[in-house]
Formats: sequence, C-alpha cells, structure tokens
Amino acid sequence: MAFTTTKIAVIGLGYVGLPLAVEFGKKYLTKGFDINPDRIEELKNGQDNTLEVNPEQLKSSSRLTFSSDIEDIRACNFYVVTVPTPIDKHKQPDLTPLLKASEMLGKVIDKGDIVVYESTVYPGATEEDCIPVIEKVSGLKFNQDFYAGYSPERINPGDKQHTVTQILKVTSGSTPEIADKIDAIYQSVITAGTHKASSIKVAEAAKVIENTQRDVNIALINELAIIFNKLDIDTLEVLQAAGTKWNFLPFRPGLVGGHCIGVDPYYLTQKAQDIGYHPQMILAGRHLNDGMGEYVVSQLVKNMMKQHAKVEHANVLVMGLTFKENCPDLRNTKVIDIINELKEYNMNVDVTDPWCNKSEAKSLYDIDVISRPKTDHYDAIILAVAHREYLELTTSEIREWGRRGHFIYDLKYVLPKAEVDLRL
Repeated sequence: MAFTTTKIAVIGLGYVGLPLAVEFGKKYLTKGFDINPDRIEELKNGQDNTLEVNPEQLKSSSRLTFSSDIEDIRACNFYVVTVPTPIDKHKQPDLTPLLKASEMLGKVIDKGDIVVYESTVYPGATEEDCIPVIEKVSGLKFNQDFYAGYSPERINPGDKQHTVTQILKVTSGSTPEIADKIDAIYQSVITAGTHKASSIKVAEAAKVIENTQRDVNIALINELAIIFNKLDIDTLEVLQAAGTKWNFLPFRPGLVGGHCIGVDPYYLTQKAQDIGYHPQMILAGRHLNDGMGEYVVSQLVKNMMKQHAKVEHANVLVMGLTFKENCPDLRNTKVIDIINELKEYNMNVDVTDPWCNKSEAKSLYDIDVISRPKTDHYDAIILAVAHREYLELTTSEIREWGRRGHFIYDLKYVLPKAEVDLRL
C-alpha cells in the first residue's frame, strides 16, 4: 500500500479518534467517521466539545472530512478503530462497541485493506474476537484477503503537552510486511516516533499493563494515605520527603477514574481468569481504589460528628465532577462515588464544575451542575478536582460559600495545609 494511494478512515471521533484523524488528514485523504450525526455536524462546523482539538487545528487538516454514512468510508483502505471499550455494571469488559465497529467494517472492507485497532483490549481480543466478526460479515479471509494491526492509544485527555504526535506510538501487524506498512504510516505523522512490537498480542498486552501499573501504584499510595491519616501524619509531607530520593515514584493519593486507569485493569484480570489464573495484586488495587469515594465521605462524617456538626440534611458543595482537572471528560468519574455516598447520609449536595457539559452531567448521572455556589450556605466543601479555575481562588473566597463552622476537605492539595480542615 503506497502512501499516495492510502485512504484512511478513523472510526470513532472521541478523545482518541479525532486528534489522530486531524493528524492523518494533514497528509492523507482521511474520513472521520462516527455513528453520532450530531457529533459529525459539530465537527463540520469546526467545533469539538471534547476540547482536544481547537478550530484552527481542524482547519489545518485540509484532507480530512467527516461523515456518519457508512458508504462514505467504503473507498478507504486503511481503517483505524478508536471506539470506547468500557466495563459493564459487573466490572466485566464490554466489547459491544468494538464488535459493532468490526461488523460495520465487514460490510465495507475490500481485498488488500488493513484494519488497525487502537481501543484498549485484553491480549488476544483483536485476533480472537474482532477479526472473526469481519471475516463472517465480509466473507474475506484474514491474512489472505485483508490484514490487521494493533496500535494502542496513549491519549491523555486535557494534556496539551503530550499530544498525539508527541507520544511514542507502539505499532504491530498481523504479518511482518503489514507490520512494516502500519509502522511506516504512523511514523509519517507521529513526531515522537514508533516502537514496532513483535506481534499484535504483545502490543495489546503493553497497552493494558501501562494503566494497570499506574493503578496498582496509586492504590499503594491511597493505602498509605489511609494509614498515615490514622497516625495523624500528613501524607503530602511524607511524599515530599520520600520524593527527595532519586528513584522514588511521584504518585499522589486520590480518586482513580476515567476511561483508562479505572477500566483497563479489568480487561487484563478478565483474561487472566479466563486462562485459570486469579490475579491478586491487580484486583486488590482495584478494590482499594474503587473504595476511595466511600473513604473520603467517612472521614468527612467522622470529623463533622467530632465537632458536633449536623450530618443529616447538611449542605455539601462538591467542587469538580470531571474525572480529571482541566478536561470536560465525565466518563467513569469517581467523584460520583463521593456524591452518592453523601446522599446515603441524607446530605444535600450541590455540584459545581466549570469544565463539564451540564446536559451530559444530567444525562449520565442525573446531576444538575450549578453555575455558582451559594454564599454562606454549606456545612462542608469538598475540593475534588483541581481545575485551574479553582487554583486561582483564595481560601477566603472559597470559605465565603460556607456557613459558620464549615469544613473544607481538600482532596487535591490545592490549598495550604494550614487553611483546610481535612486533606486526603
């Protein structure tokens, strides 16, 4: 497949797919495809509600067009799948979007075409789950009529420094020749370069352990924070002291949500259990991190009771709802665990967030995000997400929202230790 004849289709235009499509569209005829017509219309109008790509960047991608019509990608010969791979309510991998995308590709793929998956999966999913769907629908034979690869996404939502072109890209292919072709195409747009893995399974495994490693490390720090709290030792001060050693890893305690760190480990543990191995450390870390919302609220309630403050029907302000700072992404945010736990105590909860889409918050979590907190109203204020707008506030400005005797619980170390009542 020569570069001059390469026609790319990027399937799924979210946080991962759109930035990649924009880069491809600077060099190749590229079709950005999404099943959501509203998303396509928005992008055609030069807007991106994920805020990953600005209007100028969209304009710079001169060979990129958008469509929600499957017929518009039939002429393409290099398909990149960037659909979500979530978990269900039982914390089991949900491959539904991936399998539906594979089924759709089976209707348009032609001989000689290449399909590259970027969605996070467990090792083996591409060849064992996705490819058979394409074969069944298309009637074509894998590695004879069409080919595949896996190049794990490494997008960090909201990060304007580590953008798609600045992050080294792992690539792989179903044959040595195809691996070379896939690697060359990615190399042509990824400034940071590529790393060609020896097989699709190796690339899949590399992706799934990247965030599993972070998850386990954060779980360790969260457990240490719980221990230090019981010892009446400030966790941040301990981490700062330990961080003076050159090889100490700079993790912080906190809520572990989002579409990657809080999800990816379950893909690996599911595959491990399928082959008869029960992963202990990974699941223990997941259990601990998933319980941090409940822990935060228990600490707040305990301290309120010590001060004889009312708990039931108390007014609580939660500052931040997105899963991370300076990003509108609400997927798998663990702030919702705090909110739900507060409501279990019959507390009245207000949520404010300058970054999130209010209609999306209502649709996903039935939360009415307020534009501005009420003055002299709250018995407790929880600083849950370190948005830049919150970093610009002084402690006194935040305390204006609290009534007499209120608590400030700073989960993100935004305010000085001496000016808050609780820190994680």
